[in-house]
Amino acid sequence: QVQLVESGGGSVQAGGSLRLSCAASTTTYKSYYMGWVRQAPGKEREGVAGISTGGSGTFYADSVKGRFTISRDNTKNTLYLQMNSLKPEDTAVYFCAAAHGSWLGLLDAHDYTSWGQGTQVTVSS
Repeated sequence: QVQLVESGGGSVQAGGSLRLSCAASTTTYKSYYMGWVRQAPGKEREGVAGISTGGSGTFYADSVKGRFTISRDNTKNTLYLQMNSLKPEDTAVYFCAAAHGSWLGLLDAHDYTSWGQGTQVTVSS
């Protein structure tokens, strides 16, 4: 298991930007596929972005492609999500999540084994 702590959520107007960060407490961070999952009120958790262990592979849901960028710094055990051109439908709790191994493609929420506590992102129109 990996301990994950998100930061950077908040409220922004439509068209604005936010950057989320996730600090991981583990000595084997480089062995984990990392992702961001969001959950809007009354909806199931949705995988929005994922990144391979080395960072060369990035994967996005169609709803965020071209607007969100996922990245990781394996020297700092930190995951990032840059969110631009935010829309009201991006409003959700955003979770950082980890899955051990060399996964490829965008993982579903049930594929992850470690979760952060979540950070609220609210986009107003």
